Amino acid sequence: MDSFSTSMDLVQFIGKLGDLKDEHYHIMLTVSALVELLIEKEMISRQELERKAAELDELMTRSPYPMA
Repeated sequence: MDSFSTSMDLVQFIGKLGDLKDEHYHIMLTVSALVELLIEKEMISRQELERKAAELDELMTRSPYPMA
């Protein structure tokens, strides 16, 4: 019975992972559409977007601990 329970847990985990992938795709599609609309309407430029993305990426990759 333990093997069945473990196998079912694995099946449920794989199903949840598939759901997360679908959700991620839909979120990224929405974000991409919003970005393209903002650029088309000249509310932001690609250069501004790229600059801000690089800035945020730098913040996320920087170590939270100061180097001594």
